[in-house]
Amino acid sequence: MRKLEARRRRATGELSVNCCPGRKDSGEQNRRMGRRIALWAAVPALAAGIVSAQQYGLGRSAGTDEIAAWDITIGPQGKGLPHGAGAAREGAQVYEVRCKECHGEAGAGGDQVGFVGKPEQLVGEKTVRNVGSFWPYATTLFDYTRRAMPFDRPGTLTDDQIYAVTAYILYLNGIVGEDETMDAETLPQVKMPNRGGFIRDPRRKP
Repeated sequence: MRKLEARRRRATGELSVNCCPGRKDSGEQNRRMGRRIALWAAVPALAAGIVSAQQYGLGRSAGTDEIAAWDITIGPQGKGLPHGAGAAREGAQVYEVRCKECHGEAGAGGDQVGFVGKPEQLVGEKTVRNVGSFWPYATTLFDYTRRAMPFDRPGTLTDDQIYAVTAYILYLNGIVGEDETMDAETLPQVKMPNRGGFIRDPRRKP
């Protein structure tokens, strides 16, 4: 208890410790340091007070529709995939208008990263990690495209367009056929080339 009281008094400037006995003004310096420490110690408490204040008459609760708009995570097994469908042939048209400017011709890469690759590109000094070479699940491609693409207008593609452009990118990597339809049932069944390159953490439950 005495140590705790001494620490409190030192932090608030009530108790000074002469860390530089050869200097006459060391006591005053330590008192100033104590006041600075006390000030910085008060910052987290102030921030906590601001957060708590938000519970009392500030802001509003998010509506069901607003929460649903952000609750769009797609699991590896396809849980959460919406209705809709699309194939690579239609996806090529979507890609031409909404994706090509950044990602290049046929997914080869432009201002942004390309999509086409193989697991063999993960070996060596200069590795390439993209959809074709690295990603273990095709559902991740749908999830990311829906929440983040196109870069300048994310969230503007319809579910059918996302299924189609997802199928097109998979087609460019030789994973699905040009007329193979991707939907909530078929997309989770797609086996990505690097699926076996990932090992499940044994500490986590399936």
